[in-house]
Amino acid sequence: MSDHSAQIPLASPDATCALARRLAPRLRPGDALLLSGGVGAGKTHFARCLIQSLLIIPEDVPSPTYTLVQTYQGQGAEIWHADLYRLSDAMELVELGLTEAFTDAICLIEWPDRLGDMTPPDALGLEFTPVPEPGAEERRLLRITWQDDRWAQRLEGLLDD
Repeated sequence: MSDHSAQIPLASPDATCALARRLAPRLRPGDALLLSGGVGAGKTHFARCLIQSLLIIPEDVPSPTYTLVQTYQGQGAEIWHADLYRLSDAMELVELGLTEAFTDAICLIEWPDRLGDMTPPDALGLEFTPVPEPGAEERRLLRITWQDDRWAQRLEGLLDD
């Protein structure tokens, strides 16, 4: 395995949602997406769009800020959406069942720095950064990183769009 990365400019929340919808069908059980960036960077918006595109039955997708984890039944796997901002102890991940979900669910993890040693080594990292220019309040730069070579094939075409 080697380190890989790509950058994608996102012109608007709609562009962020469109990217999430294009990535969603490429995901498989056992995939983890590590969503990082500051408060308001677009992590939850991206997760919400991705989850809604995979749901069997449409439903509201709230932020899991206070519940820590929300689960959904997707078309090909269960989907776990975790917001670890309020996590006080990494052992809570085990209690929540998140470490087990890493093996058989699609996991979207906000604030993945809280995972510590439990970070899946084959996860796909997505770091959202606001563009610091006047008039660019809705623009983001997305940096995608991965180590597992399987992501290169799965992301093929997505990074070129």
